[in-house]
Amino acid sequence: MKKLFTLAVMMIASLTFVDAQKFAGVDPSPMDAAIWRTARNAPAKAKIIYSRPMKKDREIWGSLVPYDKMWRTGANEAPEITFYEDVNFGGKQVKAGTYSLFVIPGKSEWTFVLNSDLNQWGNYQYNESSDVVRVKGPAGNNETPVEAFSATWENQDDGSVHLILGWDDQHGRVPIRTNS
Repeated sequence: MKKLFTLAVMMIASLTFVDAQKFAGVDPSPMDAAIWRTARNAPAKAKIIYSRPMKKDREIWGSLVPYDKMWRTGANEAPEITFYEDVNFGGKQVKAGTYSLFVIPGKSEWTFVLNSDLNQWGNYQYNESSDVVRVKGPAGNNETPVEAFSATWENQDDGSVHLILGWDDQHGRVPIRTNS
């Protein structure tokens, strides 16, 4: 009888656990973050927080994301990038702080836009007069298609880094260097 009671309790607990995992309204484009460090245990130099939409067999570049038009850079809220010290962002000086990041993707180059307006949903309230800098960076093709929009940092031999934003078969990159 004790085994039967234990089995019944486990089954009820199991059903409750399964139901608890059905989160209504969970975002299909989850938020993620990428942190730039010069070494594994080094202090963070920068962090980008962004949402990751999925390709889901859709045509991305030139269709879902038009070329040569302002893009929110992912899904949901505009990504926010924080620099923990002053940097040279694609050749232009930027003070330490947090900025919204937008891009204008092109076939051969992307325009990266840092904007001082934070907590923006997409680019619907985008205000060009709040731009801090606009810089160009090269576009490239991915060797393997990327299913979920992704951001990563690629440390360079000269101590700088490239912020790489990629999705499907393409990516854009912008060089960043600290002023120290």
